[in-house]
Amino acid sequence: MDQLWAPWRMSYITNVDNHDEGCIFCTKPTQGRDRENLILFRGKYTFVLMNLFPYNNGHLMVIPYQHTSDMLDLPPETSAEMWENLCHCKKALSAACRPDAFNIGMNIGRTAGAGIDQHVHMHIVPRWNGDTNFMPVIGKTKVISQGIDETWESLRPYFISIEGTAAEEPSS
Repeated sequence: MDQLWAPWRMSYITNVDNHDEGCIFCTKPTQGRDRENLILFRGKYTFVLMNLFPYNNGHLMVIPYQHTSDMLDLPPETSAEMWENLCHCKKALSAACRPDAFNIGMNIGRTAGAGIDQHVHMHIVPRWNGDTNFMPVIGKTKVISQGIDETWESLRPYFISIEGTAAEEPSS
């Protein structure tokens, strides 16, 4: 039998992080470690973050800096920038990953599937013909074919060219 190693999934499986340090969508942008925290882009009201536990390679999230669980609490300029940055994500993913399709959406509330239900955010997940096979169905395992670091490196150039303030590498 072949073995599939994915040790980075263990903290998710065992819930080691436990979200005790507060909302990660609020704390990560304040840490100044965008590369380490997988932040690809910073706008005025929102930022683009790679999902640490992706459904597929290139799974990105567009997140407002404002902490709220209700999208109706967001000012119009924040909502507009979320949509604009979602479009930037689609362009970047199309160029870098060449997917056949996309899943785009929001899970509002725990019952709807939100893993972090106190801070609204949008998901964009690239999809390829044949990216679903027997592994998720029979083995209850999803195979991600590219590492997080390699995905960040392949997407980063597409966000550098966007008008606004792109996420910066921390200075040494």
